[in-house]
Amino acid sequence: MNILNTCFLEHFANLKDPRIERSKEHLLKDIIAIAILAVLSGADGWVAIEAYGNAKYEWLKSFLELPNGIPSHDTFSRVFSRIEPQQFQECFLSWVNAIVGELELNVIAIDGKTMKQSYDRNDQQKALHIVTAWSSSHQLVLGQKKVDKKSNELTAIPALIEMLEIAGSVITIDARLLSKRPNISDCQEKRRLCFSFKR
Repeated sequence: MNILNTCFLEHFANLKDPRIERSKEHLLKDIIAIAILAVLSGADGWVAIEAYGNAKYEWLKSFLELPNGIPSHDTFSRVFSRIEPQQFQECFLSWVNAIVGELELNVIAIDGKTMKQSYDRNDQQKALHIVTAWSSSHQLVLGQKKVDKKSNELTAIPALIEMLEIAGSVITIDARLLSKRPNISDCQEKRRLCFSFKR
């Protein structure tokens, strides 16, 4: 767990803790680490994250401080609801890029998906559409980018690539974009990427 102890702490060190001092029963780094490890292990909600923490307590205790045990699902929910999303994303991507730099990534698939049940008819809110970068060899999501309401995948893909450190990789995208290739020239020049179009 050396990567988690050193690299993780380094990249999340500047994440602002939204809690007031007297309410801090658990360390922010412990909360973030448990949540990320739980999600990587398949947890799909705050209760599942707490359950993961309790099940893996002895192992987690070997590299986390956990001064008051495993946080409750309410604590996970409250803390994450108050963390600045953009700041968390920057810390998380910085950490992922550091790990990616240690891996040999050959093929990265980029694809867009509309999230089910993400629309709201009452508020006239359209469904959430996200572009995802996926490492086929490591079965790992490297990053995601929300497609803006007045935009599309063609603009989101270059923005997603700019977020990642994936020099030398082969990137595949959907064939339906073949006639409307995204503006990837700058990305390709900077990172020496090779693009392939999935059919």
